[in-house]
Amino acid sequence: MATWSDVLTELQQLQQAPGSIPPGWSPFDLVRRKYINQLHRITGRNVIVYASKWTQGPVADPETISITAEDIQGFMEVIHRLEPGNNLDLILHLPGGSAEVTEAIVKYLRSKFSDVRVFITQAAMSATSMLNCAGNRTVMGSHSYMGPMDPPFVLRTDVGLVVAPAHAILEQFRLAQKQCQDPDLFPSWIPILRQYGPALIVQCELATRLSRSLVTDWLAAYMLNGKSRAKLTAGRIAKALAKHVSFMSHGRFISRDQARKMGLIVDDLEADQG
Repeated sequence: MATWSDVLTELQQLQQAPGSIPPGWSPFDLVRRKYINQLHRITGRNVIVYASKWTQGPVADPETISITAEDIQGFMEVIHRLEPGNNLDLILHLPGGSAEVTEAIVKYLRSKFSDVRVFITQAAMSATSMLNCAGNRTVMGSHSYMGPMDPPFVLRTDVGLVVAPAHAILEQFRLAQKQCQDPDLFPSWIPILRQYGPALIVQCELATRLSRSLVTDWLAAYMLNGKSRAKLTAGRIAKALAKHVSFMSHGRFISRDQARKMGLIVDDLEADQG
């Protein structure tokens, strides 16, 4: 397989070739579409790339690189232009985002395609891991990773926007409940708790339950469909993906071997060099 440096070399050569880039296009557009078309010709399946540049450094607003409601319009646009067919290869590279929007995307994709194969070419984290669980199977390389699906919340704090997983917020709140019984510790918790808002704790609990419920239903309906005790296995996988205490970090990577041990159906990317 080509490496990232191979792709960069191709981009640089294209930039240096006079007249090779049509007006309004970038070399990235040309190279990206070239390889998407090659994948389509090899597999005979429709291809959608759903990605953001979240691994290229910090951004001012995390929502600009995450799964948000406007992305549904993007899916509608690209699906409108695809060839007729029930098969889809969905290439994912996102840090996560809204579980509710992910649910809407799954409903829309599943109304159009009966067989969805998900490619994780680098990393699909949080709600993107959830989206992966709505596929019939996953393709991962030795360098590919999923992530825990503990729902993140974007908090507007005194120091700016902070992204925190639901489990961490709940654990901090429980710690505050204990320590606030000590009059000497109570004042130090006031500025922290003030930033939570009146409904955040309930929202964290409900979001955690929603994520597990959605993933359980999707796995049973698609990836594990037809297998014995599919619903039970799906629930066990969803519980494992949501068990924050096991990962100890919302950004922890889950390799393809770990994903297989959980019960997910994973193909090796390297098995087909084409």
